[in-house]
Amino acid sequence: MTTTPFHLSLAAPIEASDPIAAERIVRGVPRTGTLAALTNSDQGFHVGQWVSEIGAWRVDYSEDELCVILEGSGRLIGDDGSELGFQAGSAFVIPRGFKGIWETATRVRKIYAIAE
Repeated sequence: MTTTPFHLSLAAPIEASDPIAAERIVRGVPRTGTLAALTNSDQGFHVGQWVSEIGAWRVDYSEDELCVILEGSGRLIGDDGSELGFQAGSAFVIPRGFKGIWETATRVRKIYAIAE
């Protein structure tokens, strides 16, 4: 693990090649990809970038996640009826315990910071 501050390379290509498990898919054939920048497993802290192609799938968060949307749009639909739309420039937190649907309307690229 580095102890020196560093920039996230926003120009780095990320391929969305990881399929979502079939039992979680609600709509489409979504694929995602991750470019980790920092992983501190001892502290349960992770930072990087993530991309998603169009689709919708079930999520169940066991961690807290800060999301900063760099491109694209979509929404989170909670099992409790809540809804949060997002687009490029949005920043939001998904708290641990959130259950619902992640829906990607147009290709999404985000910066994430996860605390387990």
